[in-house]
Amino acid sequence: MASSLTKDSVSPGTPGSEKTFFGHPRGLATLFMTEMWERFSYYGMRALLPLYLVAPGGMAMNAGTATAIYSVYLSLVYLLTMPGGWFADRVLGPRKTVAVAAVVIMLGHLTLALPSAGTFYAGLGLVAIGSGLLKANISTMVGQLYDGPDDPRRDGGFTVFYMGINLGAFAAPLIIGTVGENVGWHFGFALAAVGMGLGLIQFLLGSRHLSPQSSVVPKPLAAAEKSATLRKSAFWAGIAVVAYAVVGFSGHYTLNWILVPLTLLGLIIPVLVLVRIKRDRDLDQTEQSKMSAYIWFFVAAAVFWMIYDQGGSTLSIFADASADNSVFGWEFPVSWYQSVNPILIMALAPVFAWFWLALNRRGKEPSTIVKFGSGLVLVGASFFLFLAPLSIAEGGHKAAAAWLVAIYFVQTVGELLLSPVGLSVTTKMAPAKYASQMMGVWFLAVTAGDATTGLLSLAGVDLNGSGVVALEATLAVVAGVAVWMYRSKVKELMGGIR
Repeated sequence: MASSLTKDSVSPGTPGSEKTFFGHPRGLATLFMTEMWERFSYYGMRALLPLYLVAPGGMAMNAGTATAIYSVYLSLVYLLTMPGGWFADRVLGPRKTVAVAAVVIMLGHLTLALPSAGTFYAGLGLVAIGSGLLKANISTMVGQLYDGPDDPRRDGGFTVFYMGINLGAFAAPLIIGTVGENVGWHFGFALAAVGMGLGLIQFLLGSRHLSPQSSVVPKPLAAAEKSATLRKSAFWAGIAVVAYAVVGFSGHYTLNWILVPLTLLGLIIPVLVLVRIKRDRDLDQTEQSKMSAYIWFFVAAAVFWMIYDQGGSTLSIFADASADNSVFGWEFPVSWYQSVNPILIMALAPVFAWFWLALNRRGKEPSTIVKFGSGLVLVGASFFLFLAPLSIAEGGHKAAAAWLVAIYFVQTVGELLLSPVGLSVTTKMAPAKYASQMMGVWFLAVTAGDATTGLLSLAGVDLNGSGVVALEATLAVVAGVAVWMYRSKVKELMGGIR
Protein backbone atom coordinates (compact mmCIF):
# COMPACT_ATOMS: atom_id res chain seq x y z
CA MET A 1 0.00 0.00 0.00
CA ALA A 2 2.80 2.40 0.87
CA SER A 3 4.37 2.03 -2.55
CA SER A 4 1.36 3.73 -4.10
CA LEU A 5 2.16 7.03 -2.35
CA THR A 6 3.62 9.66 -4.67
CA LYS A 7 4.23 13.41 -4.67
CA ASP A 8 1.18 15.45 -5.58
CA SER A 9 1.29 18.58 -7.67
CA VAL A 10 -1.80 20.28 -6.28
CA SER A 11 -1.56 23.56 -4.46
CA PRO A 12 -0.48 23.63 -0.81
CA GLY A 13 -3.30 23.64 1.67
CA THR A 14 -5.45 21.20 -0.27
CA PRO A 15 -6.29 18.26 2.01
CA GLY A 16 -3.78 15.48 1.38
CA SER A 17 -1.69 17.68 -0.90
CA GLU A 18 1.76 16.37 0.10
CA LYS A 19 1.26 12.74 -0.88
CA THR A 20 -1.38 10.87 -2.82
CA PHE A 21 -3.04 7.48 -2.69
CA PHE A 22 -3.34 6.31 -6.28
CA GLY A 23 -3.53 9.97 -7.29
CA HIS A 24 -6.02 10.83 -4.55
CA PRO A 25 -5.58 12.65 -1.23
CA ARG A 26 -3.58 10.59 1.28
CA GLY A 27 -6.53 10.60 3.67
CA LEU A 28 -8.41 8.35 1.25
CA ALA A 29 -6.06 5.49 2.25
CA THR A 30 -7.07 5.97 5.88
CA LEU A 31 -10.78 5.97 5.10
CA PHE A 32 -10.41 3.13 2.57
CA MET A 33 -8.75 0.87 5.16
CA THR A 34 -11.09 1.91 7.98
CA GLU A 35 -14.17 1.17 5.90
CA MET A 36 -12.67 -2.08 4.57
CA TRP A 37 -12.11 -3.41 8.11
CA GLU A 38 -15.48 -2.14 9.33
CA ARG A 39 -17.22 -3.90 6.44
CA PHE A 40 -15.09 -6.99 7.15
CA SER A 41 -16.43 -7.10 10.69
CA TYR A 42 -20.00 -6.20 9.70
CA TYR A 43 -20.43 -8.64 6.81
CA GLY A 44 -18.57 -11.41 8.64
CA MET A 45 -20.94 -11.19 11.58
CA ARG A 46 -23.92 -10.80 9.24
CA ALA A 47 -22.99 -13.97 7.34
CA LEU A 48 -22.90 -15.93 10.61
CA LEU A 49 -25.96 -14.39 12.24
CA PRO A 50 -28.87 -16.32 10.63
CA LEU A 51 -26.90 -19.59 10.72
CA TYR A 52 -26.08 -19.12 14.40
CA LEU A 53 -29.71 -18.32 15.20
CA VAL A 54 -31.02 -21.60 13.71
CA ALA A 55 -28.07 -23.86 14.64
CA PRO A 56 -28.65 -26.53 17.34
CA GLY A 57 -25.33 -25.42 18.87
CA GLY A 58 -26.36 -21.78 18.57
CA MET A 59 -29.72 -20.25 19.50
CA ALA A 60 -31.72 -23.18 18.01
CA MET A 61 -34.53 -20.91 16.76
CA ASN A 62 -37.01 -21.63 13.99
CA ALA A 63 -36.40 -20.02 10.60
CA GLY A 64 -39.18 -17.44 11.04
CA THR A 65 -37.82 -16.03 14.29
CA ALA A 66 -34.26 -16.05 12.95
CA THR A 67 -35.32 -14.15 9.82
CA ALA A 68 -37.26 -11.65 11.95
CA ILE A 69 -34.23 -10.94 14.18
CA TYR A 70 -31.93 -10.65 11.16
CA SER A 71 -34.33 -8.32 9.34
CA VAL A 72 -34.96 -6.11 12.38
CA TYR A 73 -31.20 -5.86 12.94
CA LEU A 74 -30.58 -4.74 9.34
CA SER A 75 -33.45 -2.25 9.45
CA LEU A 76 -32.00 -0.74 12.65
CA VAL A 77 -28.55 -0.29 11.09
CA TYR A 78 -30.02 1.82 8.30
CA LEU A 79 -32.59 3.54 10.51
CA LEU A 80 -29.81 4.76 12.80
CA THR A 81 -27.88 6.44 9.98
CA MET A 82 -30.10 9.53 10.34
CA PRO A 83 -29.49 10.08 14.07
CA GLY A 84 -25.86 9.14 13.35
CA GLY A 85 -25.57 12.04 10.92
CA TRP A 86 -27.38 14.36 13.33
CA PHE A 87 -24.98 13.39 16.15
CA ALA A 88 -21.96 14.34 14.04
CA ASP A 89 -23.54 17.57 12.80
CA ARG A 90 -24.64 18.76 16.22
CA VAL A 91 -22.39 17.12 18.85
CA LEU A 92 -18.99 15.60 17.92
CA GLY A 93 -18.22 16.20 14.26
CA PRO A 94 -17.59 13.40 11.72
CA ARG A 95 -14.05 12.43 12.79
CA LYS A 96 -14.75 11.91 16.50
CA THR A 97 -18.10 10.28 15.73
CA VAL A 98 -16.44 7.66 13.50
CA ALA A 99 -13.84 6.93 16.21
CA VAL A 100 -16.60 6.47 18.80
CA ALA A 101 -18.58 4.34 16.35
CA ALA A 102 -15.62 2.00 15.79
CA VAL A 103 -15.22 1.49 19.54
CA VAL A 104 -18.96 0.78 19.94
CA ILE A 105 -18.91 -1.72 17.04
CA MET A 106 -15.86 -3.51 18.46
CA LEU A 107 -17.49 -3.74 21.90
CA GLY A 108 -20.63 -5.08 20.23
CA HIS A 109 -18.75 -7.90 18.52
CA LEU A 110 -16.92 -8.73 21.75
CA THR A 111 -20.28 -8.90 23.52
CA LEU A 112 -21.57 -11.24 20.81
CA ALA A 113 -18.52 -13.41 21.43
CA LEU A 114 -19.69 -14.08 25.01
CA PRO A 115 -21.57 -17.42 25.19
CA SER A 116 -24.78 -15.99 26.67
CA ALA A 117 -28.24 -15.39 25.20
CA GLY A 118 -28.66 -12.25 27.29
CA THR A 119 -25.47 -10.59 26.08
CA PHE A 120 -26.21 -11.65 22.48
CA TYR A 121 -29.00 -9.11 22.02
CA ALA A 122 -26.98 -6.39 23.74
CA GLY A 123 -24.15 -7.11 21.28
CA LEU A 124 -26.49 -6.83 18.29
CA GLY A 125 -27.76 -3.51 19.60
CA LEU A 126 -24.24 -2.12 20.04
CA VAL A 127 -23.19 -3.16 16.52
CA ALA A 128 -26.35 -1.58 15.06
CA ILE A 129 -25.76 1.69 16.95
CA GLY A 130 -22.09 1.83 15.98
CA SER A 131 -22.82 1.00 12.33
CA GLY A 132 -25.43 3.77 12.16
CA LEU A 133 -22.96 6.28 13.58
CA LEU A 134 -20.16 5.23 11.22
CA LYS A 135 -22.13 4.70 8.01
CA ALA A 136 -23.58 8.20 8.14
CA ASN A 137 -20.25 9.97 8.48
CA ILE A 138 -17.34 8.16 6.86
CA SER A 139 -18.62 8.93 3.33
CA THR A 140 -18.93 12.59 4.35
CA MET A 141 -15.23 12.60 5.23
CA VAL A 142 -14.35 11.13 1.83
CA GLY A 143 -16.09 14.11 0.19
CA GLN A 144 -14.22 16.53 2.47
CA LEU A 145 -10.87 15.37 1.08
CA TYR A 146 -11.59 17.08 -2.23
CA ASP A 147 -11.69 20.70 -3.32
CA GLY A 148 -15.46 20.97 -3.64
CA PRO A 149 -17.94 19.00 -5.79
CA ASP A 150 -16.19 20.06 -9.02
CA ASP A 151 -12.84 18.43 -8.11
CA PRO A 152 -12.23 16.05 -11.06
CA ARG A 153 -10.83 13.40 -8.70
CA ARG A 154 -13.95 13.25 -6.53
CA ASP A 155 -15.97 10.57 -8.39
CA GLY A 156 -12.86 8.42 -8.76
CA GLY A 157 -12.18 8.76 -5.04
CA PHE A 158 -15.61 7.43 -4.16
CA THR A 159 -15.05 4.56 -6.60
CA VAL A 160 -11.81 3.60 -4.81
CA PHE A 161 -13.60 3.90 -1.46
CA TYR A 162 -16.42 1.67 -2.76
CA MET A 163 -13.85 -0.98 -3.68
CA GLY A 164 -12.71 -1.01 -0.05
CA ILE A 165 -16.28 -1.76 1.02
CA ASN A 166 -16.49 -4.72 -1.34
CA LEU A 167 -13.03 -6.07 -0.50
CA GLY A 168 -14.01 -6.24 3.15
CA ALA A 169 -17.41 -7.73 2.32
CA PHE A 170 -15.80 -10.38 0.07
CA ALA A 171 -13.12 -11.51 2.54
CA ALA A 172 -15.32 -11.53 5.65
CA PRO A 173 -17.52 -14.60 4.98
CA LEU A 174 -14.50 -16.58 3.75
CA ILE A 175 -12.53 -15.92 6.96
CA ILE A 176 -15.03 -15.13 9.71
CA GLY A 177 -17.62 -17.51 8.26
CA THR A 178 -15.16 -20.39 8.11
CA VAL A 179 -13.98 -19.83 11.68
CA GLY A 180 -17.53 -19.39 12.99
CA GLU A 181 -18.96 -22.51 11.33
CA ASN A 182 -15.96 -24.84 11.73
CA VAL A 183 -14.24 -23.68 14.93
CA GLY A 184 -16.96 -22.00 17.00
CA TRP A 185 -19.64 -19.36 16.55
CA HIS A 186 -18.28 -17.13 19.27
CA PHE A 187 -14.75 -17.33 17.87
CA GLY A 188 -16.20 -15.98 14.62
CA PHE A 189 -17.82 -13.05 16.42
CA ALA A 190 -14.54 -12.40 18.25
CA LEU A 191 -12.71 -12.35 14.90
CA ALA A 192 -15.17 -9.68 13.72
CA ALA A 193 -14.14 -7.62 16.78
CA VAL A 194 -10.48 -8.02 15.79
CA GLY A 195 -11.29 -6.74 12.30
CA MET A 196 -12.99 -3.63 13.69
CA GLY A 197 -10.08 -3.15 16.09
CA LEU A 198 -7.65 -3.09 13.15
CA GLY A 199 -9.89 -0.56 11.42
CA LEU A 200 -9.92 1.65 14.52
CA ILE A 201 -6.11 1.54 14.82
CA GLN A 202 -5.78 2.42 11.13
CA PHE A 203 -8.19 5.33 11.57
CA LEU A 204 -6.47 6.76 14.64
CA LEU A 205 -2.98 6.48 13.13
CA GLY A 206 -4.02 7.99 9.79
CA SER A 207 -6.48 10.64 10.96
CA ARG A 208 -3.80 13.33 10.61
CA HIS A 209 -4.19 12.95 6.84
CA LEU A 210 -7.91 13.80 6.92
CA SER A 211 -9.35 17.20 6.12
CA PRO A 212 -9.41 19.61 9.10
CA GLN A 213 -13.07 20.05 8.23
CA SER A 214 -13.75 16.52 9.51
CA SER A 215 -13.16 17.73 13.07
CA VAL A 216 -15.62 20.60 12.78
CA VAL A 217 -19.09 20.36 14.31
CA PRO A 218 -21.15 22.06 11.55
CA LYS A 219 -24.03 23.20 13.72
CA PRO A 220 -23.24 22.63 17.42
CA LEU A 221 -26.07 22.36 19.90
CA ALA A 222 -26.63 25.47 22.00
CA ALA A 223 -26.65 24.93 25.76
CA ALA A 224 -30.44 25.22 25.88
CA GLU A 225 -30.86 22.74 23.00
CA LYS A 226 -28.47 20.30 24.64
CA SER A 227 -30.40 20.39 27.91
CA ALA A 228 -33.73 19.98 26.14
CA THR A 229 -32.40 17.04 24.08
CA LEU A 230 -31.03 15.31 27.19
CA ARG A 231 -34.31 15.82 29.06
CA LYS A 232 -36.39 14.41 26.19
CA SER A 233 -34.04 11.45 25.74
CA ALA A 234 -34.09 10.68 29.46
CA PHE A 235 -37.90 10.97 29.52
CA TRP A 236 -38.48 8.49 26.68
CA ALA A 237 -35.77 6.14 27.94
CA GLY A 238 -37.42 6.20 31.38
CA ILE A 239 -40.80 5.33 29.88
CA ALA A 240 -39.26 2.40 27.98
CA VAL A 241 -37.47 1.10 31.11
CA VAL A 242 -40.65 1.32 33.21
CA ALA A 243 -42.80 -0.30 30.52
CA TYR A 244 -40.44 -3.24 30.00
CA ALA A 245 -39.93 -3.63 33.74
CA VAL A 246 -43.70 -3.98 34.21
CA VAL A 247 -43.94 -6.50 31.36
CA GLY A 248 -40.94 -8.43 32.65
CA PHE A 249 -41.95 -8.62 36.32
CA SER A 250 -45.51 -9.57 35.37
CA GLY A 251 -44.17 -12.60 33.53
CA HIS A 252 -45.55 -11.59 30.13
CA TYR A 253 -42.27 -10.72 28.44
CA THR A 254 -41.38 -12.50 25.21
CA LEU A 255 -38.92 -11.62 22.42
CA ASN A 256 -41.80 -10.12 20.42
CA TRP A 257 -42.04 -7.26 22.94
CA ILE A 258 -38.76 -6.05 21.42
CA LEU A 259 -39.08 -7.23 17.83
CA VAL A 260 -42.61 -5.98 17.07
CA PRO A 261 -42.07 -2.35 18.22
CA LEU A 262 -38.73 -2.15 16.39
CA THR A 263 -40.31 -3.57 13.24
CA LEU A 264 -43.18 -1.09 13.37
CA LEU A 265 -40.73 1.78 13.91
CA GLY A 266 -38.90 0.65 10.79
CA LEU A 267 -42.12 1.12 8.81
CA ILE A 268 -43.60 4.17 10.55
CA ILE A 269 -40.50 6.41 10.72
CA PRO A 270 -39.77 6.35 6.94
CA VAL A 271 -43.39 7.29 6.25
CA LEU A 272 -43.34 10.11 8.81
CA VAL A 273 -40.08 11.50 7.43
CA LEU A 274 -41.39 11.56 3.85
CA VAL A 275 -44.71 13.12 4.94
CA ARG A 276 -42.88 15.80 6.94
CA ILE A 277 -40.71 16.78 3.97
CA LYS A 278 -43.60 16.63 1.49
CA ARG A 279 -45.81 18.88 3.65
CA ASP A 280 -43.10 21.46 4.32
CA ARG A 281 -44.48 24.79 3.12
CA ASP A 282 -40.98 26.16 2.63
CA LEU A 283 -40.59 23.98 -0.47
CA ASP A 284 -41.41 25.68 -3.75
CA GLN A 285 -43.57 24.08 -6.43
CA THR A 286 -40.62 22.54 -8.27
CA GLU A 287 -39.24 20.96 -5.09
CA GLN A 288 -42.69 19.62 -4.21
CA SER A 289 -42.97 18.06 -7.65
CA LYS A 290 -39.55 16.42 -7.31
CA MET A 291 -40.49 15.01 -3.91
CA SER A 292 -43.67 13.53 -5.39
CA ALA A 293 -41.53 11.78 -7.99
CA TYR A 294 -39.00 10.72 -5.36
CA ILE A 295 -41.69 8.88 -3.37
CA TRP A 296 -42.14 6.58 -6.39
CA PHE A 297 -38.43 5.76 -6.30
CA PHE A 298 -38.52 5.30 -2.53
CA VAL A 299 -41.38 2.77 -2.59
CA ALA A 300 -39.77 0.91 -5.49
CA ALA A 301 -36.46 0.77 -3.62
CA ALA A 302 -38.20 -0.54 -0.46
CA VAL A 303 -39.70 -3.42 -2.48
CA PHE A 304 -36.30 -4.13 -4.00
CA TRP A 305 -34.44 -4.25 -0.66
CA MET A 306 -37.20 -6.36 0.93
CA ILE A 307 -36.32 -9.16 -1.49
CA TYR A 308 -32.62 -8.44 -1.98
CA ASP A 309 -31.69 -8.53 1.72
CA GLN A 310 -33.27 -11.95 2.07
CA GLY A 311 -30.12 -13.17 0.33
CA GLY A 312 -28.53 -13.17 3.79
CA SER A 313 -31.48 -14.70 5.64
CA THR A 314 -34.07 -16.65 3.63
CA LEU A 315 -31.58 -17.91 1.05
CA SER A 316 -28.89 -18.60 3.63
CA ILE A 317 -31.22 -20.60 5.87
CA PHE A 318 -32.45 -22.53 2.81
CA ALA A 319 -28.86 -23.28 1.79
CA ASP A 320 -28.05 -24.51 5.29
CA ALA A 321 -30.97 -26.93 5.33
CA SER A 322 -31.64 -27.90 1.72
CA ALA A 323 -28.69 -27.21 -0.60
CA ASP A 324 -25.73 -29.32 -1.64
CA ASN A 325 -23.04 -26.85 -0.63
CA SER A 326 -20.18 -28.46 -2.47
CA VAL A 327 -18.08 -28.10 -5.60
CA PHE A 328 -16.68 -31.27 -7.21
CA GLY A 329 -17.27 -33.11 -3.97
CA TRP A 330 -15.61 -30.48 -1.76
CA GLU A 331 -17.98 -29.05 0.81
CA PHE A 332 -17.72 -25.36 1.70
CA PRO A 333 -19.25 -23.34 4.58
CA VAL A 334 -22.74 -21.96 3.94
CA SER A 335 -21.57 -18.45 4.88
CA TRP A 336 -19.38 -18.40 1.76
CA TYR A 337 -22.44 -17.63 -0.37
CA GLN A 338 -22.31 -14.13 1.09
CA SER A 339 -19.02 -13.51 -0.75
CA VAL A 340 -20.68 -14.02 -4.15
CA ASN A 341 -22.32 -10.59 -4.28
CA PRO A 342 -19.23 -8.45 -3.48
CA ILE A 343 -16.99 -10.33 -5.92
CA LEU A 344 -19.64 -9.90 -8.63
CA ILE A 345 -19.97 -6.20 -7.77
CA MET A 346 -16.22 -5.69 -8.19
CA ALA A 347 -16.26 -7.60 -11.49
CA LEU A 348 -19.40 -6.09 -13.00
CA ALA A 349 -19.40 -2.46 -11.75
CA PRO A 350 -16.65 -1.34 -14.20
CA VAL A 351 -18.48 -3.13 -17.03
CA PHE A 352 -21.73 -1.29 -16.22
CA ALA A 353 -19.92 2.05 -15.95
CA TRP A 354 -18.37 1.51 -19.39
CA PHE A 355 -21.67 0.30 -20.86
CA TRP A 356 -23.65 3.35 -19.66
CA LEU A 357 -20.94 5.69 -20.93
CA ALA A 358 -20.94 4.00 -24.35
CA LEU A 359 -24.74 4.25 -24.60
CA ASN A 360 -24.65 7.86 -23.42
CA ARG A 361 -22.26 8.81 -26.22
CA ARG A 362 -24.78 7.44 -28.69
CA GLY A 363 -27.68 9.13 -26.93
CA LYS A 364 -29.21 5.77 -26.00
CA GLU A 365 -28.56 5.51 -22.26
CA PRO A 366 -31.75 4.39 -20.46
CA SER A 367 -33.39 6.92 -18.18
CA THR A 368 -33.26 6.67 -14.38
CA ILE A 369 -36.83 5.39 -14.39
CA VAL A 370 -36.08 2.59 -16.85
CA LYS A 371 -33.01 1.51 -14.85
CA PHE A 372 -35.06 1.50 -11.66
CA GLY A 373 -37.85 -0.54 -13.21
CA SER A 374 -35.36 -3.00 -14.68
CA GLY A 375 -33.71 -3.46 -11.27
CA LEU A 376 -37.09 -4.32 -9.74
CA VAL A 377 -37.94 -6.77 -12.51
CA LEU A 378 -34.58 -8.51 -12.04
CA VAL A 379 -34.89 -8.88 -8.27
CA GLY A 380 -38.35 -10.36 -8.90
CA ALA A 381 -36.86 -12.69 -11.52
CA SER A 382 -34.30 -13.85 -8.96
CA PHE A 383 -37.11 -15.10 -6.71
CA PHE A 384 -38.87 -16.76 -9.63
CA LEU A 385 -35.53 -18.53 -10.14
CA PHE A 386 -35.57 -19.43 -6.43
CA LEU A 387 -38.70 -21.51 -7.07
CA ALA A 388 -36.57 -24.12 -8.87
CA PRO A 389 -34.31 -25.09 -5.91
CA LEU A 390 -37.35 -24.87 -3.61
CA SER A 391 -39.12 -27.41 -5.83
CA ILE A 392 -36.06 -29.66 -5.84
CA ALA A 393 -35.89 -29.54 -2.04
CA GLU A 394 -39.61 -30.27 -1.71
CA GLY A 395 -38.97 -33.42 -3.76
CA GLY A 396 -36.58 -34.63 -1.08
CA HIS A 397 -33.35 -33.77 -2.92
CA LYS A 398 -30.54 -31.31 -2.22
CA ALA A 399 -30.49 -28.31 -4.57
CA ALA A 400 -27.20 -27.65 -6.37
CA ALA A 401 -25.09 -24.70 -5.21
CA ALA A 402 -25.20 -23.34 -8.77
CA TRP A 403 -28.88 -22.43 -8.29
CA LEU A 404 -28.05 -20.14 -5.39
CA VAL A 405 -25.10 -18.59 -7.20
CA ALA A 406 -27.40 -17.86 -10.15
CA ILE A 407 -29.92 -16.16 -7.84
CA TYR A 408 -27.19 -13.97 -6.32
CA PHE A 409 -25.94 -13.13 -9.83
CA VAL A 410 -29.37 -11.90 -11.00
CA GLN A 411 -29.83 -9.90 -7.78
CA THR A 412 -26.40 -8.28 -8.19
CA VAL A 413 -27.20 -7.14 -11.72
CA GLY A 414 -30.44 -5.70 -10.35
CA GLU A 415 -28.51 -3.93 -7.60
CA LEU A 416 -26.14 -2.34 -10.12
CA LEU A 417 -29.14 -1.02 -12.03
CA LEU A 418 -30.98 0.37 -9.01
CA SER A 419 -28.60 1.25 -6.16
CA PRO A 420 -26.10 3.67 -7.81
CA VAL A 421 -28.96 5.35 -9.66
CA GLY A 422 -30.89 5.70 -6.41
CA LEU A 423 -27.96 7.38 -4.68
CA SER A 424 -27.51 9.75 -7.59
CA VAL A 425 -31.19 10.67 -7.97
CA THR A 426 -31.46 11.26 -4.21
CA THR A 427 -28.81 13.96 -4.33
CA LYS A 428 -30.26 15.50 -7.51
CA MET A 429 -33.87 15.62 -6.34
CA ALA A 430 -33.22 16.71 -2.76
CA PRO A 431 -34.88 20.02 -1.79
CA ALA A 432 -32.24 22.60 -0.86
CA LYS A 433 -33.52 22.68 2.73
CA TYR A 434 -32.98 18.92 3.13
CA ALA A 435 -29.84 18.50 1.01
CA SER A 436 -27.77 17.04 3.87
CA GLN A 437 -30.57 14.80 5.16
CA MET A 438 -31.75 13.13 1.96
CA MET A 439 -29.04 10.45 1.89
CA GLY A 440 -30.38 9.31 5.25
CA VAL A 441 -33.86 9.28 3.69
CA TRP A 442 -32.56 6.97 0.93
CA PHE A 443 -31.26 4.55 3.56
CA LEU A 444 -34.74 4.55 5.12
CA ALA A 445 -35.94 2.68 2.00
CA VAL A 446 -33.71 -0.20 3.11
CA THR A 447 -35.15 0.13 6.62
CA ALA A 448 -38.71 -0.08 5.29
CA GLY A 449 -37.92 -3.11 3.10
CA ASP A 450 -36.20 -5.05 5.89
CA ALA A 451 -38.88 -4.09 8.42
CA THR A 452 -41.52 -5.51 6.06
CA THR A 453 -39.62 -8.80 5.91
CA GLY A 454 -39.38 -8.81 9.71
CA LEU A 455 -43.10 -8.14 10.09
CA LEU A 456 -43.98 -10.99 7.71
CA SER A 457 -41.74 -13.36 9.67
CA LEU A 458 -43.26 -12.30 13.00
CA ALA A 459 -46.73 -12.87 11.54
CA GLY A 460 -45.78 -16.50 10.93
CA VAL A 461 -45.35 -16.26 7.15
CA ASP A 462 -43.00 -18.97 5.84
CA LEU A 463 -40.64 -16.97 3.62
CA ASN A 464 -39.15 -20.22 2.30
CA GLY A 465 -42.55 -21.35 1.07
CA SER A 466 -43.03 -21.51 -2.69
CA GLY A 467 -46.29 -19.55 -2.60
CA VAL A 468 -44.79 -16.65 -0.64
CA VAL A 469 -41.64 -16.57 -2.79
CA ALA A 470 -43.79 -16.50 -5.95
CA LEU A 471 -45.92 -13.71 -4.47
CA GLU A 472 -42.87 -11.58 -3.61
CA ALA A 473 -41.41 -12.18 -7.07
CA THR A 474 -44.69 -11.15 -8.71
CA LEU A 475 -44.91 -8.02 -6.53
CA ALA A 476 -41.43 -6.89 -7.60
CA VAL A 477 -42.03 -7.55 -11.29
CA VAL A 478 -45.43 -5.79 -11.22
CA ALA A 479 -43.87 -2.84 -9.38
CA GLY A 480 -41.08 -2.67 -11.97
CA VAL A 481 -43.55 -2.74 -14.85
CA ALA A 482 -45.70 -0.10 -13.13
CA VAL A 483 -42.71 2.21 -12.76
CA TRP A 484 -42.00 1.74 -16.48
CA MET A 485 -45.65 2.27 -17.52
CA TYR A 486 -45.93 5.53 -15.54
CA ARG A 487 -42.47 6.75 -16.55
CA SER A 488 -43.87 9.76 -18.43
CA LYS A 489 -45.77 10.95 -15.37
CA VAL A 490 -42.77 10.45 -13.07
CA LYS A 491 -40.44 12.12 -15.59
CA GLU A 492 -42.77 15.12 -15.69
CA LEU A 493 -42.66 15.38 -11.90
CA MET A 494 -38.85 15.17 -11.94
CA GLY A 495 -38.62 18.37 -13.95
CA GLY A 496 -35.37 18.57 -15.88
CA ILE A 497 -33.65 15.71 -14.03
CA ARG A 498 -32.84 12.65 -16.11
